[in-house]
Amino acid sequence: MALKATVHRATLQVSDLDRHYYATHTLTLAQHPSETDARLMVRLLAFGLFAEERLEFGRGISSDGEPDVWLRSLTGDIEHWIELGQPEEADVRRACGRSRRVTVFGYSGRGFGLWWEKNAAGLARCTNLDVVELPAGTAEALAPLLARGMDLQCLVQDGEVQLMGEGGSVSVTPVWHQRAA
Repeated sequence: MALKATVHRATLQVSDLDRHYYATHTLTLAQHPSETDARLMVRLLAFGLFAEERLEFGRGISSDGEPDVWLRSLTGDIEHWIELGQPEEADVRRACGRSRRVTVFGYSGRGFGLWWEKNAAGLARCTNLDVVELPAGTAEALAPLLARGMDLQCLVQDGEVQLMGEGGSVSVTPVWHQRAA
């Protein structure tokens, strides 16, 4: 018997003072059976950090060749590809060829640092690539905010992101290893 995804619903109020973006997003997140609560909340945090009107969740873990979060134009072109974790360098380069902008969003502490050391030189040629790392322990701190129905606020100011909900509040300052030109 195949395991089914767990569905979570969220209302995310985004106040991004850095980009002057303010909106409320009603979201449905499907949590693959192999996806941890912490990873799901990192997906939600990434959505809040890069929020735009047409930003949406991809099939992520359950699908190769599709990002965790993406922004597509009205014509279907991929404008922003957001990948979580430590993807293969070839997959990142392929995404850079398919999308106007790509962001790798790392969250596994020391493991991501090792990934970046290994791949930094090869990915430096990708001028449309952002590489962002959450400090160690952030993903685990986000997990208690998860519920089947969530009302969350995401505040972005001066490079710091704060995600607030009934389960508490988590503040994080992402580390940017590489920024798109």
